[in-house]
Amino acid sequence: MHEELNQFARNEVWTLVSKTEQMNVIETKWVFKNKLDEQGIIVRNKARLVAKGYNQEEGIYFGETYSPMARLEAVRLLLAYACINGFKLHQMDVKSAFLNRYIDEDVYVSQRPGFEDHKYPDHVFKLKKVLYG
Repeated sequence: MHEELNQFARNEVWTLVSKTEQMNVIETKWVFKNKLDEQGIIVRNKARLVAKGYNQEEGIYFGETYSPMARLEAVRLLLAYACINGFKLHQMDVKSAFLNRYIDEDVYVSQRPGFEDHKYPDHVFKLKKVLYG
């Protein structure tokens, strides 16, 4: 969880602002996942802070909540094309790919559960960049 929050701080994903009555604040939650190796042994625990997107109302940005993923067929096609044309490919692990796009709208999320700011417990985060969820 600390690694995830450190990435948010490094990428300047949000700023802490005081909450007003006019703000529509989206709740957040932690999502946990165990990464396994080939033998099924846990090698890493992952934590993601996500926005609870399921509290949206249909018709209001309802179709814009998605998580782009590369399909296996697309990866195979890329590898085949690279082999045929003699391209050099390099692998790159991007842990925070979603956190690099700026938001044009005012979006507010609650403080992360278990990590509330003790000086400003009633404040919320105004997102500057995209958050998972």
